[in-house]
Amino acid sequence: MRSDKEAMIPRELTREERTAIRKLVTSMCANYDAEYGCLPLDGPCYMLGKWWTGSYCKYFRDAVLPIDLALEAVLTAGNMETRLCAECGQSFPVSGKWAYCSAVCKKTAVRRQKREYMKRKRGECGNLPD
Repeated sequence: MRSDKEAMIPRELTREERTAIRKLVTSMCANYDAEYGCLPLDGPCYMLGKWWTGSYCKYFRDAVLPIDLALEAVLTAGNMETRLCAECGQSFPVSGKWAYCSAVCKKTAVRRQKREYMKRKRGECGNLPD
């Protein structure tokens, strides 16, 4: 794990990170308009031309970035460890012993596991001798 000083050193964004930022800005940012750019700045969006980590648009950092938890973990805390969700396969930051990225995935997995358990249990009961 990186120390606080190493995490603060700016680095160049990877192609995947730039693509993810562009996708978030164009689809989820309330301040972005395709025709006018960034509405509060009255010009091009600062985040679309971003090549290095470091400073981010305050609105993007607070309201848009939390939508993509894996990207947020990488951009705000360096290379934080991520894990794949056991249900949907989406990447999410490691937080304790969680195996699922959200409560919805956890609920879906538990329902599937219960269904499989009951199928096995009913199958065992059906094999009783007459």
